[in-house]
Amino acid sequence: MLSPFKLSRTLIVDRASQLSEQQKKEILATASLYHATNVRLFGSVARGDDAEESDIDLLVDFLPGSTLFDQIGLIPELSRKLNRKVDIVSANALNKHLRQRILNEARPL
Repeated sequence: MLSPFKLSRTLIVDRASQLSEQQKKEILATASLYHATNVRLFGSVARGDDAEESDIDLLVDFLPGSTLFDQIGLIPELSRKLNRKVDIVSANALNKHLRQRILNEARPL
């Protein structure tokens, strides 16, 4: 049986699915700096079945004229700000076998 201390620690988990409004604003502002728009959550975070160690999967649209540096630079910047592993997928680069599932699951920030 869990002690009350362990139980309370189990219930208070820093889960990415519980992103604060401030964190969401930070994600959107940072994405904008890297020419990414239409930021959406997908994966375990969007489903709400993420764990403390889960990464954050984001689906984005990169604006015309964005560079590879924009696309590559966004990942470590968000990971640093959120103190969590972040994966970025461009909507234009979705795997054809996973595309529909990801689009159905995606939730706007």
